[in-house]
Amino acid sequence: MPDAYILGIESSCDETAAAVVRSGEQVVSNVVFSQIAAHQPYGGVVPELASREHLRAIVPVVRKALADAGRTLRSIDALAVTQGPGLAGALLVGISYAKALAFALDKPLIAVNHLEGHIHAVLLEERQKGSHKLNFPVLALVVSGGHTHLYLATQGKQGWSYQNVGHTRDDAAGEAFDKVAKLLALGYPGGPMIEKLSAHGNPNAISFPPAQLKHRDRNDRGSRRDSDQPQFDFSYSGIKTAVLRYADTHDLKSSIEARRAATRTIPKPTAADYLSHCDRQTLDLVASFQHAVVEDLVGKTLDAARACNAASLFVTGGVAANQELRQGFERDAAMEGLRVYFPSRPLSTDNAAMIATAAYPRFVAQDFAPMDFCAEAGLALK
Repeated sequence: MPDAYILGIESSCDETAAAVVRSGEQVVSNVVFSQIAAHQPYGGVVPELASREHLRAIVPVVRKALADAGRTLRSIDALAVTQGPGLAGALLVGISYAKALAFALDKPLIAVNHLEGHIHAVLLEERQKGSHKLNFPVLALVVSGGHTHLYLATQGKQGWSYQNVGHTRDDAAGEAFDKVAKLLALGYPGGPMIEKLSAHGNPNAISFPPAQLKHRDRNDRGSRRDSDQPQFDFSYSGIKTAVLRYADTHDLKSSIEARRAATRTIPKPTAADYLSHCDRQTLDLVASFQHAVVEDLVGKTLDAARACNAASLFVTGGVAANQELRQGFERDAAMEGLRVYFPSRPLSTDNAAMIATAAYPRFVAQDFAPMDFCAEAGLALK
């Protein structure tokens, strides 16, 4: 089959992204416009603000992706766009623009699940290394600010299929990082800052027990998951509350407020700025928090891998960039004789290259989206 150039568009949360990928295995261009500066004053993503920022950025980002690739819209073979899950308003910006381009250019349009995009980010980089062989079934942990999901993936003639074997009951792991950072006045996004500061603390100073999930998920309605299939669910609202209680009972409020006041005057505070305003107790707290989350993610994922007889393990999503998480998986998966794959850090966070890559098998199968498809904020991966 001749080479196919797919223009991917991603706007599910707070990054406006466009990329051109050749035949699902070569990134020709990959442009990401981050909204961190816009959301930083609020300590988290503001949905309406995210939508407005996408509207401002979508056209120049797509133009830059095409220019970087040395391609024109007419020379693109197909367009791919994130359909969900994500913020409804943010998704609509990317979908509306992709639909307009596809209609005007008479090009096929492919709707992609954001979570499948993260999984295919791993495949993309393995293909770039020249590795096309993969042992199935694959257990994929997608862990980010909005998602903590475990999928058992198999490959058939019609492409990949997915079975959900675990998800978060409340906060996603990345969301817990951001909320704890906001609570302790450590800036936004919280994950990278907590990771850097944790290197200066004692991860065993404070014991945070793992969440005990004794009851069935009340959000299940009996159709989404097989009740006979073992489930490996996560919960991170409890550890977030435990950090809050620790801060209250150990009189950290004054140091938190002093840190917030000191860093507020710095236009773009760095890890060094926050470190200079952190006491030993705070550094031990963030290191212990990170250690507890990492241990929970690694432990439950490997439990699931054993129960599902997984032959390969994918760890992907924004939190997969965390160095302690990578080291934990590499160490413990090796003890199980299980090979673990990660995307590079640039492809761990939201990007459009993964969307164009996930679209390629559907392009080959001519599985195109109808022009009346809609954004689905809670789109499931099957």
